[in-house]
Amino acid sequence: MCGMVGVRDAFYSKTKRFCSVSCSRSYSSNSKKASILARLQGKPPTKKAKVLQKQPLMSKLVAYAQHQANQQSVKKTVPVEIFDWGRYLGDGDVAGAPVSCFKHVSMGKSWGDISEGVRVEVPNTDSSLPMKVYWIAGIIKLAGFKALLRYEGFDSDSTRDFWLNLCVPDIHPVGWCAAGGKPLVPPQTILHRFTNWKNFLIKRLTGSKTLPPNFSSKVQESMQFPFKKQMRVEVVDKTHLCRTRVALVEQVIGGRLRLVYEECEDGTDDFWCHMYSPLIHGIGWSRSIGHRFKRSDVSKKLDGLMDAPGQLFAKVKEVDQSGSWFEDGMKLEAIDPLNLSAICVATVRKVLADGYLMIGIDGSEAADGSDWFCYHSTSPSIFPAGFCEINSIELTPPRGYTNLPFRWFEYLKESKSVAAPVSLFNKDVPNHGFRPGMKLEAVDLMEPRLVCVATVTRIVHRLLRIHFDGWEDEYDQWVDCESPDLYPVGWCQVTGYQLQPPAVNTGSRELQSAASKQRKKSQQYKGQKKKRKLPIAKRPVSLSGVVVTGVPRSLSGDENETPPDYPSPPTPASAAQPPSADPESSPNIEGGPGSQMKEENTDGPEVPSESTETETNGSSGELFTSQDP
Repeated sequence: MCGMVGVRDAFYSKTKRFCSVSCSRSYSSNSKKASILARLQGKPPTKKAKVLQKQPLMSKLVAYAQHQANQQSVKKTVPVEIFDWGRYLGDGDVAGAPVSCFKHVSMGKSWGDISEGVRVEVPNTDSSLPMKVYWIAGIIKLAGFKALLRYEGFDSDSTRDFWLNLCVPDIHPVGWCAAGGKPLVPPQTILHRFTNWKNFLIKRLTGSKTLPPNFSSKVQESMQFPFKKQMRVEVVDKTHLCRTRVALVEQVIGGRLRLVYEECEDGTDDFWCHMYSPLIHGIGWSRSIGHRFKRSDVSKKLDGLMDAPGQLFAKVKEVDQSGSWFEDGMKLEAIDPLNLSAICVATVRKVLADGYLMIGIDGSEAADGSDWFCYHSTSPSIFPAGFCEINSIELTPPRGYTNLPFRWFEYLKESKSVAAPVSLFNKDVPNHGFRPGMKLEAVDLMEPRLVCVATVTRIVHRLLRIHFDGWEDEYDQWVDCESPDLYPVGWCQVTGYQLQPPAVNTGSRELQSAASKQRKKSQQYKGQKKKRKLPIAKRPVSLSGVVVTGVPRSLSGDENETPPDYPSPPTPASAAQPPSADPESSPNIEGGPGSQMKEENTDGPEVPSESTETETNGSSGELFTSQDP
């Protein structure tokens, strides 16, 4: 009666004249009003009068459709929707890492049997009706949270296939429309193919799978996180990797935490990491293992602040240090936390409690040890000597080492040192499910506020080589397969986090260079800058595209006796900001503004320091197992 066109079985009332229950009630109400008005005027209501009375309902439908269109246009202006994964993935030839690879993400453990062939009810975009209608579609291919869908009735015709995120509110299990009184209307393109769509659906859907009825509620529940604003934690000091500082939780997005160091009064001295990151710990953790800790005069608790409970933090494996164990001076190979594309020759500088180790990169250490970093003995970021050679990975020799090509046997003999026993390294390799070429969303650990479009380019046991699409290979990062800094395709859309699109379309070297100059990704370790990026034209690059190791490393301070001169803190960086187009906006080393600091060493042996400050822990020790050749 309102002018809607559709399948007869989708309409209501005995005469099948109404598109919905509300339409029937509105028509009934309008008819009564018209009849009463006619009686008051002394004349019977005409057919034309009835049509005129229906006009407000049509206006409402048009207004509703316009409102929906406006809502959709508003959504397109939100930064989260800027990058279109659907167009990037194409017709499904590009694979996305499955959700099951990411146990730490929302729905990671409750994704269940969602697979190709599952049917869902989705909005019908191929309709001329002035209101929102739905139709059934089947999953053709999955890529993370994204699904390539095809409307029922198109069969092998892929011209109308489309990508949707299965965790958004507009995706429903089959039967949702019938239960909620929503119109189920076939697409206009195939409307002529069948006369009885109800029988078609019965035959097509018999025996098929759909989403669980509580799927939407599970998505909502998985978006609840235990960390709350103003909780206090210990986190690595991004200006001195060798220690930790107290920070306050300022923001939680999808399990990612924006932490503001306690001494910072204006909130600009911040740090992003996942709540399961090995870089954050409960208050008192540093003192318990004997690691350096930076204490400030702002140590008293303020109203509304509380220490984050210990059970919220990721747990590491217990190790037995009573027998053969790591010793100071032992050599090994380690991922450089200030240049995550490189695995370097490293040394155990100090053995801490609970299996933690202080590691230094040979040839690049500051005189005061301020660039030592903490890895757990089970960390997937440390390897026995010879790991790179066995797995055909380029090993970065110590800076200034001239006896090349580098050979471990000769180096150990020259340095009069021993390699850490292979038996001390963790050999667990989970069945992670990643494959080379898979797409995902990954944190740029040099600028940890950024989550970027990325690709797995190589897999060595549990170690993944992550390439940021559109960027040069020198920005690649070695990441563990269970790292909390990896996310499935569509994660940013689900959580509302800003996704950084590829810098340029793959291919053009000139465009890559221009984009590199524009963005200038600084070589930082979770916020601290170690290696200054030279302009592309001046950057020394080897034939393989790897930066030549002769470039000086600028650490937390000068490598001479003069005290370091830190630049002023950068402007606040929120998750909703796109990649900075201003080279000056790249975050650099930040000095802790505000109150005066004191530094102490809570463990026995003295550690050189450039000033009187407190030091205990601030490890970058990985939380999961390490890998073996």
